[in-house]
Amino acid sequence: MKISVIGCGYLGAVHAAAMASLGHEVTGVDVDTEKVEALTSGRPPFYEPGLSELLVKAQERGKLEFTTDISRAADATVHFVCVGTPQKPGEFAADVTYVDAAVESLHPHLTATSVVVGKSTVPVGTAERLAGIIADTGAAMMWNPEFLREGHAVEDTLHPNRLVYGVADGEPGQAAAATLDEVYASILAEDTPRMITDFATAELVKTAANSFLATKISFINAMAELCEASGADVTQLADAIGMDDRIGRKFLNAGLGFGGGCLPKDIRAFMARAGELGADQAVAFLKEIDSINMRRRVRMVDIARDALGGSFIGKKITILGAAFKPDSDDVRDSPALAVARLIATQGGLVTVTDPQAIGNAQKSFPELDYVADTAEAITGAQAVLLLTEWREYRDLDPAATAELVSGKVLVDGRNVLTPELWRAAGWTYRALGRP
Repeated sequence: MKISVIGCGYLGAVHAAAMASLGHEVTGVDVDTEKVEALTSGRPPFYEPGLSELLVKAQERGKLEFTTDISRAADATVHFVCVGTPQKPGEFAADVTYVDAAVESLHPHLTATSVVVGKSTVPVGTAERLAGIIADTGAAMMWNPEFLREGHAVEDTLHPNRLVYGVADGEPGQAAAATLDEVYASILAEDTPRMITDFATAELVKTAANSFLATKISFINAMAELCEASGADVTQLADAIGMDDRIGRKFLNAGLGFGGGCLPKDIRAFMARAGELGADQAVAFLKEIDSINMRRRVRMVDIARDALGGSFIGKKITILGAAFKPDSDDVRDSPALAVARLIATQGGLVTVTDPQAIGNAQKSFPELDYVADTAEAITGAQAVLLLTEWREYRDLDPAATAELVSGKVLVDGRNVLTPELWRAAGWTYRALGRP
């Protein structure tokens, strides 16, 4: 089937490559010429494991092209809208300007056989409004939210744990769903659960899911605060309550908290939209979820400063990690960089290292010092802070690392190291929520 993907950022580039790998003829459209040129060369402008290989193979087979000319997508049957919905400056609400622009640019090229499928995370009510904009073309509107995890986006697109279709009532919605079934035929053949809902429910699924995950993370981080006050161990607490299958152990990893381009903005946009609908009290608890998350960054700085005797002034601090999570180069709302900047403002001589995110980090925080090589970054440090749990940092040898530093202070911001091993090697080991 001929498919277009409007918006070739993180979501769109992955979706376009994945759909092409399934055998569809895909045209990716983006207004950014440099991005289009990079993708055409098989070089995604961001790091995502497996994506570059997928791009190259799809283009070698003649199944995938990228362009800035939306008229090249005119003969597609299905148009996926994958543009960003960032947080509005100075507000909690999501900015849907790019979604509106994408649909408006598609409008002249739509026919009665076209299906427009929104995948962007949008405020509830957006799909209904956009359906009205394209109604005169006879094209069908659908909403098919994405559930990608950065670092696992290719796998999550090709082998999702569920598909949700938001469709209009009646025969037009059923016909649109049947068309999308054709697109996802090989995925559905794996017995992937598929759920058909109305527009509003499909729009809420993504924001509700992200809000729940954020709530679970902030809950265990709130427990970490209590553990620090009482002398308890939050990792053992998480293990114990996670044995209850009604709760589960996933997302109960206490530490520095969440960041990135989804969870923070999505819960804030959720609160903003609920307020517009007069249901702000229903999600008022999310304000505290956001507050707990932001407090972890300050607490991390406090613990590190205390471990160094009460002051950062003139002391070399090495930050392991710049990305908001491992297997990504995304530094949007990165807790690691927030901590690094706070320490620098308090007089610390901060060096940041990361396997993939240094380039993006330098653009956001040029005032910090960056070193690509881990051993070089650690050499001479008076304290080492593990803030992004890349595998290479988790696998560091305590004894070998001790030979590189000038002060053996290790602060584990993700609770992924074994305290006994580091303490046995002479390190002062500190972590959030642990004695």
